[in-house]
Amino acid sequence: MSSTMKQSRSEFINIRGLRYQVRRWGSEGAPKIFMMHGLLDVSASFQFLVDELRGDWHVIAPDWRGFGLTQWSGRDSYWFPDYLADLDALLEALQPGEPANLVGHSMGANVTCMYAGIRPERVRRVVNLDNYGLRGTQPQEAPARYQRWLGELETTPSFRRYASFAELAERMRRENPLLTAERATFLAPHWGRLNDAGQVELAADPIHRFVNPVLFRVEESKACWKRITAPVLAIEAGQTHIRKSLGLSDEELVARKACFANLRVQVIPEATHMLHHEFPEKLAGWIEPFLLD
Repeated sequence: MSSTMKQSRSEFINIRGLRYQVRRWGSEGAPKIFMMHGLLDVSASFQFLVDELRGDWHVIAPDWRGFGLTQWSGRDSYWFPDYLADLDALLEALQPGEPANLVGHSMGANVTCMYAGIRPERVRRVVNLDNYGLRGTQPQEAPARYQRWLGELETTPSFRRYASFAELAERMRRENPLLTAERATFLAPHWGRLNDAGQVELAADPIHRFVNPVLFRVEESKACWKRITAPVLAIEAGQTHIRKSLGLSDEELVARKACFANLRVQVIPEATHMLHHEFPEKLAGWIEPFLLD
């Protein structure tokens, strides 16, 4: 962990009717980088990456709807297109009329890569941290998926509860031995929140636990990726669980990469999916030259 932690500041802005938390680092007049976190993560997770940046940057990282300190949707479902629309509204509010530098991790990378093909004129550079979309699905899966979703709507979802933020930090380290104790201690109060009973639970709407009833159609994502005009830097984790959990074959991974016309790839062989927590100095060493190119 960097000996000098850069100070962030938070503000709340209205994005499509929701009170969005936006975290900022650096000076207002510096070149902007938008950093978009993944599922069940928060904007503060980019602290370690920001600390390793050597240049003068204005980093902007929101908590997605239903995560961190951003308002929950108030509905019984979260729809992927809403994240695309939220990103569009965020850029219009904070960098109107100018192509943006986008860094996305996991779900955040899925959103930014699709957005870069939907509105290519709004994107200058894309950094994709360990994501090439979701598992491809078949239409015949739809009935069972909808059936499962309808059943879940009849339940009240919840997250596991912890006695303290220290207990949450310990759990984070058990799941990721590469996460240092110092970083886990920093992350726990951002990942977690105190509930009414004084216990700690994840700072996210439990509705996110419901299955998405809409099947992921990989051909639609590929069509978006093929329209990206911005250079894309993909940084892959050698020990990620993502490829295995999604069932991505080597052939399918090659086919997905081929959709990006201007793709550069870097790999951290020893990293897991949470590479921004584990090797932020390596990420910064690749990201800054790429954004300055």
